[in-house]
Amino acid sequence: MSQTESTTSPETKASPWWQRIPLTLQILIALVVAVSVGIALGAGNPNPSNATLINNLAIPAELVLKALRALATPLILVAVLHTLMTTNIPGTAGRRLAVLLLTNTTVAILVGLLVANVLRPGTWGNVTTSTSTEITPQSLDPWGILKDAVPEAVLKPLVDNNVIQLIVIALSFGIVLRGLKSEQITQGKNGYQPIEDVIGILFEAVVRILNWVIALVPFAVFGIVAKTIAMQGFAPFKSLGAFIVAVLLALVLQACYYLTRVKFGSWVHPLKFLTGGSDAFLTAFSTSSSAAAMPVTFEVLQTKVGLRESSAALGALVGANFNNDGTALYEAMSALYISQLIGQHLSLGQQLIVILTSIFASVGAANIPNAGLVTMTLVFTSVGLPTQYIALLVTVDWFLDRCRTAINVMGDMTVSALLDGKKPRSVDEA
Repeated sequence: MSQTESTTSPETKASPWWQRIPLTLQILIALVVAVSVGIALGAGNPNPSNATLINNLAIPAELVLKALRALATPLILVAVLHTLMTTNIPGTAGRRLAVLLLTNTTVAILVGLLVANVLRPGTWGNVTTSTSTEITPQSLDPWGILKDAVPEAVLKPLVDNNVIQLIVIALSFGIVLRGLKSEQITQGKNGYQPIEDVIGILFEAVVRILNWVIALVPFAVFGIVAKTIAMQGFAPFKSLGAFIVAVLLALVLQACYYLTRVKFGSWVHPLKFLTGGSDAFLTAFSTSSSAAAMPVTFEVLQTKVGLRESSAALGALVGANFNNDGTALYEAMSALYISQLIGQHLSLGQQLIVILTSIFASVGAANIPNAGLVTMTLVFTSVGLPTQYIALLVTVDWFLDRCRTAINVMGDMTVSALLDGKKPRSVDEA
């Protein structure tokens, strides 16, 4: 191969200029253009001759949401299998870690639902719908939920997008495969390796396809915003401001919960916890990825907060693979917000389903950038909400995603502090 050929190889070729523009900036540009187009097409009083054009503007959003729904179940399945197969979780500490993660996530969802029920941000604006969005009322039936958690066939949850049944299958196979891996390692065998490699490859493949879909999000934002403004003006977006305030308030309350747990459950002072973790919080907010912030989180927990390495590793490295409190909170609030926006009511039983689905979906979304948009389709489907309204949330998701990622990292750090106990490390340990 000549020198000229080698310099133009795919590995060294520069990416196209549009790929070098941050996704956040692309979405902001799409919003500006969409507002201009929506105003030009009528801003709530459209010309009937433009009806076909206006309706066609929503096609990109419909295609993106359809792709996200298709990716949701395989993403969670391979993510849970990959996490269980590759994560090293010690026995006793691992059980305590699991309890802390489940508690934090459950509290986050309850906080989100509480704020959404009290403030009711979806009632602050009106959205007219052309299709029926009636939700079948459901009573609180724990036994029915338990029965529905067992699928009739192994592949049925993949077709039906049933996240609870999917998690049952993923956990069952993941726990069994993890047990077989441990047995083979003890026996000096490596027969598990091909299965682990296949799961790893499938996980990487699904994530790459997800990145392709996410790259189309600016087009979806442009289409849905331009159509909404053209047909209904700016009225539907008034409630989005209330939704942002509600989510931020819920995230602040969750942060207060973390600080309270740190205050009474560890030796770390809450102020030291905040100041010491500031680098991790800022990294999470700026990158919108808890995985990107993971090395920083692990470092500051030891050097600035002063935790033991084992505690820092369990919370920041192991726990981060399962912990996604901010995302779980956001998805639960989104479901309630949309139900309010379209004039429907989620019963207590349906909100319980939202809680369970959000918990399971947050496990599959951990450490995968923008996976919250994917798993949100499963949360909506579980209670019969129309997923097309997720496109409306995409317009503000780029900002709220950064905020909830910072809360995700704070949750990881809280778990580390609680695992470290009420006695600081000694000089010898340091």
